[in-house]
Formats: sequence, C-alpha cells, structure tokens
Amino acid sequence: MKAIVITQSGGPDVLKLQEYPTPKVNGDKVLIEVKAAGLNRSDIFQREGNYPAPTGVSSEIPGLEVSGIVVECGPDVTDFKVGDKVCAILAGGGYAEYVSVREGQCLPIPSGLTFAEAASLPETVFTVWSNVFQRGALKSGETLLIHGGNSGIGITGIQIAHALGLSVIVTVGSDEKGQKCLELGADSYINYKTQDFETVLQEEGIDVILDMIGGNYLSKNVNILKPEGRLVHINAVSGSHVDLDIWKVMLKRLTVTGSTLRSRDYDFKRQLAKEVQKNVWPLIEAKQFKPIIFETFLFTEAPAAHRLLEDGSHTGKIILVR
Repeated sequence: MKAIVITQSGGPDVLKLQEYPTPKVNGDKVLIEVKAAGLNRSDIFQREGNYPAPTGVSSEIPGLEVSGIVVECGPDVTDFKVGDKVCAILAGGGYAEYVSVREGQCLPIPSGLTFAEAASLPETVFTVWSNVFQRGALKSGETLLIHGGNSGIGITGIQIAHALGLSVIVTVGSDEKGQKCLELGADSYINYKTQDFETVLQEEGIDVILDMIGGNYLSKNVNILKPEGRLVHINAVSGSHVDLDIWKVMLKRLTVTGSTLRSRDYDFKRQLAKEVQKNVWPLIEAKQFKPIIFETFLFTEAPAAHRLLEDGSHTGKIILVR
C-alpha cells in the first residue's frame, strides 16, 4: 500500500508518500480501506520527534483517526462486516491506504455524513466525552470553559455541550474566531489577545475547564474555578512544569486532573466508543452537532496540510482525503 511516512524528524516536508507493507488482520481486527484521515496537533509533535508512538505501533506513519470501508474481518469480529462504512480511533498509522484496528475502536458512520466529516469525529469526540463529561463530570446547570475554542476539540466541545443544554464560554485568539464559536453555540468568548480571561471570569466563576494550554494558565484557571470545580488538562502547549498553590486547591476542594487518549488500553477505548455512540451519535443524527471541516487536502498534499495546521488560523478540522 501507499502511506505518508515520516522519513526523519523535522518540518512538514519530511512527510513523503512511500510504499509500505499492508497491515494484516487477525483476531477481532478489521482492515479498513481509508477514505479520509483527520489531522491533529499530536501528528505535528510526532513528526517533530516529540511524541513517540505507543509500544507496538509504528512511529513512521502518523494519523489517529480515519474513516473508510471495511474490506476484511478477522475471525473473531462480530460487530462489523465487509462493506461497512466506519470511522475509527487509532494509536497511529492513519495516513495510509489501509489500517488494521480492533473492532471496538470503530463506529458506524452516522447517516448523511461524508467520509471527510466522519474522519473528523473520533479523536475530538472521544477526547471531549472522556474529559469533559466523564473525567470533568459536567452536569446540568454548570458552565464549561474551553481554552482554544476554535480548535477541533473546541468546536466539538461547544456543540456537544450546547446540544445538551449547557453553558459554554471559550477563549480564542481573534474576534473572527470568537464569532464562529458563537455561531456554533458558545454563549460568549474571550479574545485572549485583548482581554485577560481571569479578570473577565473572576466574579462569575467556572465549574469545569478544558485546558490544552498549560503554562501560566494553571494559576488563572485555579483562581476562577468555583468551589468543587474541575480542571482537566489534555495538552500543555505553553509548558508542563508549573507552580500550583495547593492551599487554593484544598480550600476550594478542586479537582485538577488530565489525560491522554492515545496510550489508553483497548478496553477503555472500546467502552468509550460505546458511550460515544450512545450519547453523541444521536446528536449528530438529529443534526444538533455537525462536523466542521475547514479544508481538505489530498493525501499527497500532507505537507501543505501540516503547514496549515501549524499556522493555527483555521476554525474546524483539516482532513486528508483519497
């Protein structure tokens, strides 16, 4: 098969189209003919040599989410058959013509979605549901703050929370991005280049914060959380080594937590997929949540797609298509 391979650590141009062995299927794995693959910032970190793949997963081919058609099933597969249209969450290998993945990490594509739209779902939806609604335990009557509201994670969190009747505030880097977030269901936005979110939200207070920034955001987040508030980290692009005032955490009875999805075990991902299909797929079917695609690129244009992702000017997902 053909695949986009990281030929060495470096910039976007290290991504090259090469011949690569087609993966085999056994046990409860399915072989998916990939029609589209979603881009995520972790793909950049992996390309730069800063995000090693889990044990047993090739580090040469990036890609954590795909959509396509099942073309082969292992002998223990029970939920899917050849010809089914699916999307799947992976630990790597998505920038390729074929991927092999255990069936519990696959979901049927919701009716009416294109392959590109379906490929934009797994990583963001799984991340949001796991961290906001399971780990963060966001519930009725509470307010969610999402840092990076225009990111793939952000627009997913906005739409799901809004569809469930919850209040959502986001931080963004421009008023244009903020307006797009309002259109998707955010109640308000804070332009972090012209406003200090801590000052704006200090009096109101926040119940749950989804943070992918880290760095000096930690102390600000702790200061604006209400008593019993929850701070959930899913990245730390501004730094992971920070100071924390433990007394404030204790006095306000805060929960400061975080997670990564890629390295989680199969049983966790399988159960999470069931939760997503039960709670989020109906929102998509009811058109209360729609994938937002900023731009699509051919697989051979992966370097250009990475440059756009690094630029950060987009709102929505960037997708490779075949």
